[in-house]
Amino acid sequence: MTSALVGSGEGAFAAPGTASGAARDAASSRSGTASGSTTDGAPPQHRPRRTFLDRTLKVWAILIFAFLFTPIVVIVAYSFNTGRLLAAFTGFGFDSFGALFTKPVVRDAVLVSLKVGVIAAIFAALLGTFAGIALARRPGKWTYWFMGLLLLVAVTPEIVDAVALLPWLVFLGQDLGLGMFNNGIVRLVIGNSVFSIAVVTYLVRARLLGMPENLEEASADLYAPPMRTFRRVTLPLTMPAILAGLLLSFTFSLDDTIVASFVQVSGATPWPVYVLSAVHSGLRPEVAAVSSIMLVITLGALAVVGIVLKRAGDSSAEIASTMAGG
Repeated sequence: MTSALVGSGEGAFAAPGTASGAARDAASSRSGTASGSTTDGAPPQHRPRRTFLDRTLKVWAILIFAFLFTPIVVIVAYSFNTGRLLAAFTGFGFDSFGALFTKPVVRDAVLVSLKVGVIAAIFAALLGTFAGIALARRPGKWTYWFMGLLLLVAVTPEIVDAVALLPWLVFLGQDLGLGMFNNGIVRLVIGNSVFSIAVVTYLVRARLLGMPENLEEASADLYAPPMRTFRRVTLPLTMPAILAGLLLSFTFSLDDTIVASFVQVSGATPWPVYVLSAVHSGLRPEVAAVSSIMLVITLGALAVVGIVLKRAGDSSAEIASTMAGG
């Protein structure tokens, strides 16, 4: 009969497949399980205990978000008010949304805001794109001066821009006789696009600075004309930044109240100025209804901006900075 033990003394060990070897393996397995290790040798996964400070900060964050977004929830809820005044909720209905089609004053103000927003966004995207490309691809001594001017535009308070634009547009339109500057749409587009041009320029410049010029140089080496290189190489590279700047410019224009209230003329009153003037006579539910529609449009545009920048490779912090106009 074959012995189950090989060797003797302290060097004896159980041969594989024997009863003694099986007993030893089972004992080792039980010992490993009792010591807290897994069968594959990995350390146990312990969920970290949440401290009192962590819970307090979580509750505080919830309170901050509730404080910030409760007014938005309230204005959306009051947009379904069927009462005569916004402050007194008398019933639930959709009558206030119908004012957009039945009241010419409300409809005209909304149409002016949308028209100005689209034109200002296109205007800012065109000028900002060319300026950003020039800053990224043709830098020189003028770059620092130009960037300083853009920074000055970005940080200047809106009230200062409004006070400066009003006499300037009056001088161009009345003193010099340039009739286009007496047009309300033109004045609003100029006023609303000043800040947006700086934002688009920053976006396009940052986009191109993060990409090498080898693709454009390769296109030139293949004897492509500069315009074709711009159309087929440079423009596709900058398209995410251009689209983001276009949509951001549109959202900035929709709520530009201070500049619009200074430069607007009779017959071209945008929606923010209409709401500002309606405060004195009492806000009606249609103000909340149209504001809710504007909110949905703005959030939709910002969502598209976030998707475009995310696909372009921007981080969450960069996307948040872009949406804030930085």
